[in-house]
Amino acid sequence: MATASRILGTDVGSTAPVFLAFLAIHVIAGLTAVLAGAVAALARKGSARHIHAGRWFYRAITVVFATATILAAMRWRQDYHLFVIGAVAFTAATIGYQHRRRHRPGDTGHITGMGVGYVAMLTAFYVDNGPHLPVWDRLPTLAFWLLPSAIGAPIIARAVIRARRATQEKQTRETATRSGAGGLDRER
Repeated sequence: MATASRILGTDVGSTAPVFLAFLAIHVIAGLTAVLAGAVAALARKGSARHIHAGRWFYRAITVVFATATILAAMRWRQDYHLFVIGAVAFTAATIGYQHRRRHRPGDTGHITGMGVGYVAMLTAFYVDNGPHLPVWDRLPTLAFWLLPSAIGAPIIARAVIRARRATQEKQTRETATRSGAGGLDRER
């Protein structure tokens, strides 16, 4: 069995070539997911940039989960918890992606699913790497598990509230427009 080692100053679970190959793909996909998810979250909803970045986020988180599954299987005793967090991230992102494909305006399921997927992905990163990161290495282990959610949950909640308000305002305008148009038809 291969032993743990340090690569570029970071502890890795194994120096086996297969492990390192999947780890490299995992890291690239993870960086892609972090960047694409941030772009999608910050872009105007429904814009080409939001849609394109959201699709890249979903593809990347799919690869992250696939590679996390393989990496965890290689070191199950040490990494099974990362598989569980990855499954939560992928499931949440899939739910969010499927909600959006249904083209429901103001779809809070989409916002919640994608947001929870992003937060879970960051949680897995910090749980695995936090003890080796500057500043984070001074925090208690519980912080790696809770801080991403403590920061992400209010952001997701705000986005959901804003989406609901926007949908309600749109429905109110549409109802007023229909009522106004119907009133004109009766006068003729």
